[in-house]
Amino acid sequence: MEVINAIGRRKAAVARVFVSEGTGKIIINKRELDNYFPSTILQYVVKQPLNKLEVAEKYDIKINLNGGGYKGQAEAARLGIARALVKINPEDKPALRAEGFMTRDPRVVERKKPGQPKARKRFQFSKR
Repeated sequence: MEVINAIGRRKAAVARVFVSEGTGKIIINKRELDNYFPSTILQYVVKQPLNKLEVAEKYDIKINLNGGGYKGQAEAARLGIARALVKINPEDKPALRAEGFMTRDPRVVERKKPGQPKARKRFQFSKR
């Protein structure tokens, strides 16, 4: 089996995912998963599509992550992995979609407007 690649995005994070047959290793930016994401919750988020399809020990995954914070990066990696698994086996798509792993979350930070301290917050109004 050749290398299958996919892209996952979330907020400002972009994950380029490369999946090949192997023993279940996940390498992110040349570091082990548990080294890159010390939080067990984020490790769980990244592995969710693999656990759902019960193929965690079947594939080696290499991920290039950049941009965003750790939560956005973990969710971008999850989307990329799910997309790559669907490329490998299209019959898995309904199961992954039911869990919400195939949906690109479109919520991003709203831009700051001029004359305001933040996107929606206004400076204090003074009548006199």
